[in-house]
Amino acid sequence: MVMVALCVLGVFSYLKLGVEQMPDISPPGLWMEVRYPGASAEAVEREVIKPIEEAVNSVAGVKRIMSRAGEGQGTLSAEFGLDADMSRALQEVRDKVSALQAAFPKDVRPPLIARWNNDNAQPLVNFALLSSARSGRELSLLAEQTVSRRLQRVEGVARVEMSGLATREVRVDLDPARLRAYGVTPAEIATALREANADQPIGLISSPLQDALLRVEGRVREPRHFEDVVVARRGGLALRLADLGTLVEREREADSVARINGQRSINFNVFKQQDANIVTTGDGVNAALEALRKQLPPDVQLVTIYSSSDWVKGSLTGLKHTLIEGALLTVAIVFLFLHSWRSTVITGLTLPIAVVSSFIAVYLFGFTLNVMTMMALSLCIGLLIDDAIVVRENIVRHIGMGKDHPTAARDGTDEIGLAVMATTFALCAVFVPVAFMGSIIGKFFYPFGVTVVVAVLVSLFVSFTLDPMLSSVWKDPPHTRVARLPVLGHAIRATDRGMDILHRAYERTIRWATLTPRGIVMALGAGSLVAALALVPLVGSEFVPETDQGFTQLALRMPVGASLERTDAKVRQIEDIVRALPEVKTVSTWVGGAGQRNQAWLNIALVGGLQPPGLRGHPGRRPRRPGPRGPGLCRQGPAAARHRRCRDLGQAGYAGLCGASEGGRGAGTGPDGAAPGRQPAGLRQRRGGHPLDNTRRQPGGGVAALEPAAAPACGPAAAPASVLCAGRHTRHARQRGRDHRGLQP
Repeated sequence: MVMVALCVLGVFSYLKLGVEQMPDISPPGLWMEVRYPGASAEAVEREVIKPIEEAVNSVAGVKRIMSRAGEGQGTLSAEFGLDADMSRALQEVRDKVSALQAAFPKDVRPPLIARWNNDNAQPLVNFALLSSARSGRELSLLAEQTVSRRLQRVEGVARVEMSGLATREVRVDLDPARLRAYGVTPAEIATALREANADQPIGLISSPLQDALLRVEGRVREPRHFEDVVVARRGGLALRLADLGTLVEREREADSVARINGQRSINFNVFKQQDANIVTTGDGVNAALEALRKQLPPDVQLVTIYSSSDWVKGSLTGLKHTLIEGALLTVAIVFLFLHSWRSTVITGLTLPIAVVSSFIAVYLFGFTLNVMTMMALSLCIGLLIDDAIVVRENIVRHIGMGKDHPTAARDGTDEIGLAVMATTFALCAVFVPVAFMGSIIGKFFYPFGVTVVVAVLVSLFVSFTLDPMLSSVWKDPPHTRVARLPVLGHAIRATDRGMDILHRAYERTIRWATLTPRGIVMALGAGSLVAALALVPLVGSEFVPETDQGFTQLALRMPVGASLERTDAKVRQIEDIVRALPEVKTVSTWVGGAGQRNQAWLNIALVGGLQPPGLRGHPGRRPRRPGPRGPGLCRQGPAAARHRRCRDLGQAGYAGLCGASEGGRGAGTGPDGAAPGRQPAGLRQRRGGHPLDNTRRQPGGGVAALEPAAAPACGPAAAPASVLCAGRHTRHARQRGRDHRGLQP
């Protein structure tokens, strides 16, 4: 009953576990964004960023502060020590910044403050809405009123970001001559329009039975009615808006551009909530997209570019298959050695009981099903059955001595119990320190070590309880019965012959080691140790293994002040180069955004990666140009050769993609260093500076000009744009030579 209870609790715990790619590790840091519309980079730094830096620096536990000031906005990133209480630190920072807001200029928006969150900083699903027969405004209405609202109702979705929208606005074109003639300023007109376009409460009417609130509904219902608003009075003359200018209703000037394979589209990034199950949320989003595809008009398409939940689900499914395959192979090998299917069942029951029971601890400790916990169970599959094999073999030996089964089970377990406990506790002594390592590495390996220790202890418990009980009541049939079976008999005899050969080889090795002088044996042992240590530098090291998701991202940043049109023109040149590569299947482009008109991102799906719905036979796919194949993209892709091609990206006319810079500006990603929705990376340190930040300062402190980069030379002249070549979970920025056939200035 105890074993049944453990299995039932383990199954219920498994069903409640969340699913993630890696353990939920929140780095100790926070990120802040402040918008100051219309202000220069110097003004943002002097009036906003510097006071915030001084306030944040007074918070306990701050390790490093990095900031960047740009036109109309500034960002600040604060890193804390690993032992810092981030909840308390975040609240203290918010309190200090709130106290500063009264001293800020009136146009400064309230700062956005958030903790670092590497997992939720990545979009869960990236897709695009496009149509060759509809205008940008029609697509925007579908995106805002249909697609976005439907996705926001999916359980686990935190927010949906859109780019490339075409929105309408009412614009007033003022006549300068009339303004000078009547002595009216634009600020006076803006104030009058703001006051006129508002509902005003005027009081309360009371009666013996009820009270009624009164208000004047002054909000303009039709845009053309703005022309009749009185904006000023001069000498008893009421001046309407129509007397001073012209009212025009049109599309607002675009602050972002989105394309997929060169065709205009509206791009979506879907982000999940903090504790949401990535697989469940991803499946819900994909189901919502499938439902939307059936509801949208036939000429409108929803094209999925990338879905991280599919990759995570595939990775965990592969680990589950590995776990099951390892368990089956372990049981098969035990059968070939024990020559008894009953002994195999008795010892093999340890595996499912120990693995399923481990999910109880995984749930109680607050872990999730991720690569580390599943890898822990896969690793210890061979260890879990060791104790049961030793106990069962000793019981069988006592049965061979003529004892009855209950007595043999009791005596055999008592005799071998101390050795089995010593083996199990030795394993615990190895893996318990792994669970308590320091730094970020320790946070990743904490669930790994705990899972292994719990599984091993459960296997020890099973080997001392269930195995002796079954051995005492379940007698083995004669061994010759199994040996006579056609296939199993041949496999058992072949295993025995192989073991006899190994025994003879081992016996000869032991005799040689005992007869050979000790100096020679010790020299051989020491030589093998030195040779193994000499191979360590050749192996290399990295934080996490490189993964192949069939997806990568390019991020481009133009010099500060570059227009959206110029940035888009450079991005189109990069698109032509990237789409000509044979490994590229789909290119989704995102140019500009609020406060980041000089930045762009290219989401690239590679051939052979995960195939989301909607990519096959896309009508907007540009045919590949004939000619010799150029080098592939970087760090992601089905073939290992693509990793080498990224390092050679500066050759054969494809130079400048992985790190040249316009005017020497260094590579970066996203808003001030981060892709849309990501944590900013590469932020400039205020003192000392970032190695890729080559701005020259004016005596007053502002950004004056851009100078050539101090990074390795990129050829005879600097290339026109900076591009960061970034794969999912692994980002690299390299400076390479440039070819004049690449990007055109």
